[in-house]
Amino acid sequence: MSDHGDRSGGAIGGSVRHVPVLLAEVLEALAPQAGGRYLDGTFGAGGYSRAILDAAPEVTLLGLDRDPSAIAGGADLVAAMAGRLTLSQANFGELAEEAERFRMTPLDGVVLDIGVSSMQIDQAERGFSFRFDGPLDMRMSGSGQSAADLVNEAEEGLLANIFYHYGEERRSRAVARAVVEARRKAPITTTKQLADLVAGIVRGEPGGAHPATRVFQALRIAVNDELGELVRALHAAETVLKPGGRLVVVTFHSLEDRIVKQFFAERSGRVSAGSRHAPAVAVAQPTFRLVEKGAVAPSEAEMRANPRARSAKLRAAERNDAPSRRADAGLVALSTVPAPQPRRRP
Repeated sequence: MSDHGDRSGGAIGGSVRHVPVLLAEVLEALAPQAGGRYLDGTFGAGGYSRAILDAAPEVTLLGLDRDPSAIAGGADLVAAMAGRLTLSQANFGELAEEAERFRMTPLDGVVLDIGVSSMQIDQAERGFSFRFDGPLDMRMSGSGQSAADLVNEAEEGLLANIFYHYGEERRSRAVARAVVEARRKAPITTTKQLADLVAGIVRGEPGGAHPATRVFQALRIAVNDELGELVRALHAAETVLKPGGRLVVVTFHSLEDRIVKQFFAERSGRVSAGSRHAPAVAVAQPTFRLVEKGAVAPSEAEMRANPRARSAKLRAAERNDAPSRRADAGLVALSTVPAPQPRRRP
């Protein structure tokens, strides 16, 4: 995950200037305070981090990114901030452990910008985009199972579930079947191979996204466990934010936003409404107060200037002094692909 705020939930990328999405809105929601301690869980090219550090005197910030190239690219900013910025290569789901390790707790604010970055998309060798032909990789950290490994080794039922649940691809079973048939002849190793295969199965809409967009999104999410990381990060932020500390999350597609929305709704609720058939039932004590009642979207001007901002949504909440709670099983379920069901015998 790289240049902050210039992320996209899709797979197609062109070369554009790295401009942080919803930057003014992020700063307003985060409200950096003088001497505050903040954590940027998705550092990227440092767009949000720099703005937070410049927003108030004596702010210190810990930036995390699983991409080693993002950490290396932030060296000049670290030097320029003269001890106020620390970078660590880590998943944002590990933010509580990292904040403790660098003695940054309790935090005054956490910001997360979820999705793939334009820099990663624009590098053909990273394999995130079918706009360029490159190896079918998609690993943000550069290690572990690649998209090619998944495509060539996973069983048909699992591939179909990944395409359906992470990509919302309606023709998921047909695509999975075609993948399995194709790999019997030769491994699928490049982005063009996969994109062409999917384009032969999924009909594209005139003027719409490429037919392979949803499949590429699904594979990227699966390879990097993006939704699982998001769930872990939300719960981790709850444990390290001080009362009055704020959690700001920018998402780029409905799967991410659904998780954030449900987390904030569950963590800020007080009692169920009840009905004439059943009394209201007390729920666990709220741990957050919503800063915004709903999602904040980019302005028309920002979307014209940066088309990749069009799907962005910002949600924010403020921590109170209630004890942190257990992980929400419902959110974990939302982030997990169901296991394939056994085939029925005829």
